[in-house]
This record gives sequence, C-alpha cells and structure tokens, in this order.
Amino acid sequence: MSRKLFVTTALPYANAPFHIGHIMEYIQADIWVRFQRMQKDDGKQREVHFVGADDVHGAPIMIAAEKAGKTPQEFVAEIAAGRKAPLNGFLISFDNWHSTDGPENYELSREIYRRLKAKGLIVSRTIEQFFDPVKEMFLPDRYIKGECPKCGAKDQYGDTCEVCSTVYAPTELKNPYSILTGATPVMKQSEHFFFRLSDPQCTEFLKEWTLGKVNGHPRLQPEVANKAREWLQGKDGEENALSDWDISRDAPYFGIEIPDAPGKYFYVWLDAPVGYLASLKNYFSKTGGDYDAFMADPETEQYHFIGKDIIYFHTLFWPAMLHFADMRVPNNVYVHGFITVGGEKMSKSRGTGISPLRYLDIGMNPEWLRYYLAAKLSDRVEDLDFTGEDFIARVNADLIGKYVNIASRAAGFITKRFGGKLAAGWALKDTPILDNLRAAAPEIAELYEAREFGKALRQIMHLADEVNAYVDEHKPWVLAKDPEKTEELHQVCTRLLEAFRLLTIYLKPVLPAVAEKVEGFLNLPSLEWSDVSKPLADGHAINPYEHLMQRVDDKMLEALFDAPQPAAETASAEEKPEPAIEPLADQITIDDFAKVDMRIAKIVDCSLVEGADKLLRLSVDVGEGKLRNIFAGIRSAYKPEDLVGKLTVVVANLAPRKMKFGVSEGMVMAASGKDDSGIYILEPWPGAKPGMRLR
Repeated sequence: MSRKLFVTTALPYANAPFHIGHIMEYIQADIWVRFQRMQKDDGKQREVHFVGADDVHGAPIMIAAEKAGKTPQEFVAEIAAGRKAPLNGFLISFDNWHSTDGPENYELSREIYRRLKAKGLIVSRTIEQFFDPVKEMFLPDRYIKGECPKCGAKDQYGDTCEVCSTVYAPTELKNPYSILTGATPVMKQSEHFFFRLSDPQCTEFLKEWTLGKVNGHPRLQPEVANKAREWLQGKDGEENALSDWDISRDAPYFGIEIPDAPGKYFYVWLDAPVGYLASLKNYFSKTGGDYDAFMADPETEQYHFIGKDIIYFHTLFWPAMLHFADMRVPNNVYVHGFITVGGEKMSKSRGTGISPLRYLDIGMNPEWLRYYLAAKLSDRVEDLDFTGEDFIARVNADLIGKYVNIASRAAGFITKRFGGKLAAGWALKDTPILDNLRAAAPEIAELYEAREFGKALRQIMHLADEVNAYVDEHKPWVLAKDPEKTEELHQVCTRLLEAFRLLTIYLKPVLPAVAEKVEGFLNLPSLEWSDVSKPLADGHAINPYEHLMQRVDDKMLEALFDAPQPAAETASAEEKPEPAIEPLADQITIDDFAKVDMRIAKIVDCSLVEGADKLLRLSVDVGEGKLRNIFAGIRSAYKPEDLVGKLTVVVANLAPRKMKFGVSEGMVMAASGKDDSGIYILEPWPGAKPGMRLR
C-alpha cells in the first residue's frame, strides 16, 4: 500500500521576514519531502502533502501593527507578500502556504475547543494577571520580563527561561517589568479558560505518546523524549508535574474569539498549530481533495519539523489537544537545533549575520546552501555551525570536484566523437563500479528516511570518489588520442554518464534544480528512485552538455555577511562607513541646555487638522492650570484616539507660532530616523506628573 504523508514545518511568526533559521528548517523538511516524492510503494507514487502558513495572531502583531499605523491584517499581509521570494529562491516545494487568520483556522480551532469542553477538559477560573497600568492592557507572557524564579537569570520572558529551560507562570518572575513601557506591572483579576492538562488521563496519554514507539522506533529523539519525561514527572519526581494550560487572552487581542465568551480570545499558541490542519484543508479546497477522508484514513502519517525552542508546545499541548478532540495525533515531531556562525550565535554587529534574501540577491547558488546544510544535518537535536572556509571547501570539493566533474569529463567525448549517442553493449561487461553504485541505493534511502542527511551525502561522495578513481584509471583523454581505442573510449564515457545518472538520483532531494538540468542533458523524464535499476539504453541519445554549477567565489562569501561596525576611535576616516544615525549637533554648554524648558505634559484631547496631511492638533496640560494648543507633525504615526490621556514631553518656552490653522504654543518632543523613517513621541515612565521639568 502506498504511503500517505502530511508534512509541515513550524509556522513563522508574521512580524518579520524569514531568517536563516527558518530557511534551514525548510530545507531540512524539503529534502525529506522530495525524497518521499521520489518513492513508489507497490508501483504507486507516494501521496505527499507539504504545507506551511504564517502564524499571525497575538499581542505582538497587534502592537506592531498599531505602531506602524496599520490594521493587523494589513501588517501581516505585507509580511506575507515577501514570503514567495525566499521560498522559491531556495527551492522549497510547499504545496500550500496559508495564514492562521484564514476561515479554516477559525473553524477548526473552535471545533477543537468545543470538543475539549464537551469532555470536561475546559474549565474557567478567575486569575490574577499582570496588567500594564500605562498601556492599560493585560500583558502577554512575552511582554513581561524579569529574573527567572529558578536560576535567577535576568531579562527572561514570562513563560520560559532561555538559560535553564524552566517553564513558569509570568507571575513567578522576580522583579518583573513591562517591555512595552518599562512600568512595573500590577495584578488584576480576570476570568480565563484553561485546558486541563493536569487531568490524569492527559498525563497518561502524554506518557504513552511521548515515550512510545512508531514502527519499532522511538517516536521522539532521545533528547526530546528525555525533556518530555522531565516535564511529565517533574524534577522532584512528583506524580503529576503538568499544570493546566491557560488558553485564553483578554481584549484587546488580535486572534480568534472564543465561542460564547465575548471579549475572550484563544491564546495564539492554541490556534497556531491548528494552522497546520487549516493549511491542508485550504489546499484540499483548492485541489478538490477530501480533507476529512484524508485525515480519517488510518494510513495517513503526520509529521512536524520544528526547532528545539518550541518542543514544549508540540510534544505536550498539541498532541493532547488533538487526541482528546478525537483528531489524528502526529506520528513524529522532528526537532533540530539552531544555526550558528563560527560557533557563536549570529550577530549583525559582529558581522556574523546571514540574511536569506541577501544570499540570493548577491547571486549565490541556493543549492550550495542546500548541500552544505544537508551535509551537516542529522537526526539529532544538534546546533549546526556555518563557517565560510568549510562552506567553500565542501561545495567546491564535493559538488564541483567530485560530482559535476564526472559529467564534464565524459559528455564532451560522447557529443563530439559519437554523435551524442551512448555505446551499445556497454552494460554487459566491466561494470563493478556501477554494481556498487546500484547496491548502495537501499542504504542511502534508509539514511534519507531517517533524516541522516549528512551520512547519506558522505556515502554518496564516497561513491563519487570511486567513480573519479575509475576516470583516473581509464583516462578517457588518453584513449581519445589513440584511434584503436575509440570503442573503449565510447564504452568508458557511457559508463561514466550512467554513474553520473545514478549519483544524480541520489542527490536529487538535495539538488532539485541541478537534477532537472541533468534530466534535460541526459534526455530523460523526471528521475525517480526506482530508476536506479533501469540503466540507460544502448544508443541512447543525449543533449549537448552545459555547465551545471559554478564554484563558490570567495568574494561572494565575504559579501554575504553583515559587515560589523568598526569602533569610532579605531577606524580611520577612509574606513568609517556612513553613520546609521544623523550626525550629532555642535556641542553646547549646560547654560545653553538650561534655556530650553522641557515639561511633562498630558494630552487631554487630539484631533485631525483639516487641510493638513501631516498635522495633529493636541490640547495639552503642562501643569499651568490651563490647556495649550500644539500642532505636531505626527499624523503618519499616530491616530488621535491613541494619544488621548497619554503623557509626553513638550518644549514649554518655545515662542508661540502663528499658523493658518491657529497658534501653536509649544513643541511635542519626538524621535525619528536619519531618513525621517518612523516617528516616536517621548513617553515618560509611570509616576511623572504634568508640569514636571526635565533636567
């Protein structure tokens, strides 16, 4: 029976373009998917569906959109518009790319919630939650920072410690503060909904699922299984270490409103993984597929590729949600590590940042990176290190020196000396080299299946070494000089092209574009894994050879990395880059500064100015017992209703300025970029009062 596979990668949060970590994950999954698509079971092609989506809900998107003066939908649409270029550029073969704000996600998330509620696994309770008194909103976990309650690490988010991996409630943080305003959050009560993850039936299911086996192999990688065991049992060995999961958030919130609970929304981590199912359902609606039948089929297999930073959600919350909603649970969750540069976390300031779009824009071959990453990937949760020297060496030595070299050394003779046709009877003798190549197919297939890509490529390059040894032994360039060796030359070059065909089949999941060129060059239909056993026919005609891949240029690699900023005191005038900020003004004395009277002001009212595209009219209280009228050119950045009631800073002793719209009695202090990009008015910390002077 032919396998049916449903494969996803983690959904990227739609607040920024793809980074290199996303691309690494997509390449890993894409290689596995392309391998599966090359397979046949009982002569029938495997059914493989590979989907992705943007994760678009949550407070961070809402806040970022607000700052940008856009609706959340407009904000994420701009991010989504930039997805196609890197996905196509790195040859990622998603069947569908969707959004968690699509109707399918609303429908499925609410259905899962209703099913869990019907089974008594959803409860509501009043909780105390951090509230930002300045922003006047409940704070999401990731908008609170403080000291880890376990290890004491500073500047940790309100859900999990990045140092010791402890998971906790934000209220457990020591010395918490809001990252929106810097204010110390206060406690306020709110009714929230919880998924009863602590229910014994959930714990028992998760122990069985996380520590179980699939087809005789552990479901989870050893590192992941050990972490799940720790979470399930607790570090002190308590019987049930899981807490109930808070799945609701209060308005204002960009997300999916909970049925029959006005003003309450699903926490983004509930509906985000549902986006996997929603994208598949959306894809089937476009192609005429039957989503319900596919997901109900017991033969369907479901796989997720994710990073090690989101294990908790994918190995506890996600399978429990699905299981108790009577839906299919994943067969496996495949976890990978991070990508580092020179053994360190990527950093633009240190010149170790890799931008996927920059890689493509400067003309670097995407298959160089696909091969390089694949050569380092395994089935373990290990960080992958990128170094320039290693990148150049692997690509130039393996792909050019070993693989492409075989075709370039044989094809010309076939075209020029033999009319572009292969020899007759070439497969009847002297073929141990080809026998070895074909015999390796099952082992290489097993390595691809197990995601041991590094081991697979080492095996393939070992076979390429053997083929190149065959080239050196038979020396076709020498045979070509002897008229009596013409037939031998024909035979040798034909075997070399057959060997090259076999190597191309093995490399096709990693190098799909090169494989397509080879198919055209060898005048063959799309190569499948089963074609290993189908040698080229006697007299088969090939097309003229065209170069398949260039070597890595050192200068390209230098241009790839974000250049570090040299220290001002050590950089010469010729070396200094153009500053990223506006040049500093001439020095002033303290007496000069004292002449400018800057005061805390409260914005009592704000309105648009008819006939002025850039201005807002502000009525501000500077503590004088009267209101001032100030015109400010901040309309592009702020809506009037967003400013009313806020504190800011104004220059109070600026001479009044008569404008055609009225008299402006001060200046609102605001910051902007060198190119006037972005406008940000100053907001004092809590405790400041109108009339206070800045000193």
